[in-house]
Amino acid sequence: MSSKLKLYIGRKIVDCLHKSTKISPIQLQPLIHVGNPKEKSKIELNLPLNILETSLGITNVNEILKIHPDDIIKSVQLVRDRANRKLSFEIDRNIFIKDVIENCSYPEINFKPKNIVVEYSSPNIAKPFHYGHLRSTIIGGFLSNLNMFVKNNVTRLNYLGDWGTQFGFIQVGVQDLNYNLDHLKQDPIKLLYQCYVHANKLAETDASVQDRARSEFQKLEQGSEEELVRWRQILEFTKGELVKTYARLGITFDEYNSESMYSQKDIRNVIEIMRNKNILKEQNDGRIVAEVGIDKVVTVIKSDGSTLYLSRDIAAAIDRYNKYKFDRMYYVVGNDQSDHFYALKSILHKMDMPWADRLVHVKFGKIRGMSSRKGTSVFLKDILDECRELVIKRQIESPTTKVPITDQETSDVLGVSCVVINDLKQRRQRDYEFDWDKVLQVKGDTGIKLQYTHCRLHSLEENTGILPAKQCDPAVLIEDEATELVKALAKFQDILYASGEQLEACLLVTYLFHLCNHISKALKLLRIKGTNPEVASQRLLLFVTAREVLKNGISILGVKPLKKM
Repeated sequence: MSSKLKLYIGRKIVDCLHKSTKISPIQLQPLIHVGNPKEKSKIELNLPLNILETSLGITNVNEILKIHPDDIIKSVQLVRDRANRKLSFEIDRNIFIKDVIENCSYPEINFKPKNIVVEYSSPNIAKPFHYGHLRSTIIGGFLSNLNMFVKNNVTRLNYLGDWGTQFGFIQVGVQDLNYNLDHLKQDPIKLLYQCYVHANKLAETDASVQDRARSEFQKLEQGSEEELVRWRQILEFTKGELVKTYARLGITFDEYNSESMYSQKDIRNVIEIMRNKNILKEQNDGRIVAEVGIDKVVTVIKSDGSTLYLSRDIAAAIDRYNKYKFDRMYYVVGNDQSDHFYALKSILHKMDMPWADRLVHVKFGKIRGMSSRKGTSVFLKDILDECRELVIKRQIESPTTKVPITDQETSDVLGVSCVVINDLKQRRQRDYEFDWDKVLQVKGDTGIKLQYTHCRLHSLEENTGILPAKQCDPAVLIEDEATELVKALAKFQDILYASGEQLEACLLVTYLFHLCNHISKALKLLRIKGTNPEVASQRLLLFVTAREVLKNGISILGVKPLKKM
């Protein structure tokens, strides 16, 4: 459904209230939703009264009930639905169906685009790029895709952890194992992790290794040009390897930043601002701290003068605002980092940064039990490889398989679809158990269901031998199944708005599962082959619209829609 019908209702409401409200029709537009009346042929758009009264301060509801019926609005009623009250606008069926089929696939934008920065994935290159990074990566990808779909200006940012004493340990491991740049170039992520593990094991029995690690990091922190050049080369190798894994997940970034951009010498001006505003206090042990909240302090500078993750994040936030002038910056990071982001915003407020409240911590829970079936995979790449192999195996074993998947690309996309959809259908802040059998099941609400339905609609369009109608004729689509499918399609824009407001991908995933159910039911009853050509072309137009909505929804979730499987 386009915004036009909602705006029309919004204008009618504002006109009824005369000068008693300063509410605009555009404010009312996202609050109006498609209803589910008992009569399937009836079309209702509903507006919850609790939002009107509490959020918008509109109390003279009786004035709205005086809206006169016209060609679009057939009646207005006050309805009680359990404990809720709502205004119900009955809409002319033909106008509604035509509007939905012609306008539901893409949003109509009635606002100035916002500048959105999304920081997500952000692996620490001292540790394996494993399934623990999966949630940040795909939730961040979803938020980026959703904002791009509604025409906001989006910057996708990967902030690599490449700084701190742990990287001194990597340097020690590189030296001890006699690795050179040619070695590291071959498999940088695994070899750097190997160096890190090796140095930590040495430190368990040799106290001097800890001092060596600190010394190596100090060279970097203090700006040793020789060490920095070498470290940047290692970072480039790592980025190249990460890009391959991201490509499999359908993830891209506009920029790769790293913590090393905000080393001690790079953020002196930021530290100076904090000193001038009396935010910083020196402790007896040499640490420099800042107060956040009541009777709580956080360390900003270590006793040896080195920066910490918090001090680098403060500098990064200021740098990004100066660069992007963002309206929102989302940090897609786990629940356990809540204290960090509270401290970050608190300090930025004390620094008198007026945009501090534009920072949003998008929290998420943990995945429990995700590993290969052998329980040995550490790296996400290995888990995705196994998922691809299991998808092929399951498909070959399925009695409904007509043509087994043989190409690596299709099986990889299908495997990734299963992993991504399984994650995004969960409530974002909840932990969940990873279960291979549930993720890869052919029946049920999985990525396979979404891909199968999309492929089925593509096949329908290719094999019917007719073309979809160029314009919708609602009088031809008389069946209840057609009406129910149109209503489902009409909810697409509402779901996108709710998903964006709540930062919850599961709302969109659940909607797409329901849409697939409506499509499946309609395909059984609304035949195209052997049907009157005019009716067939109108039905095909309906199914093509459904395919487009499904494709857009799947793409927003970060999954590549398949055409054949």
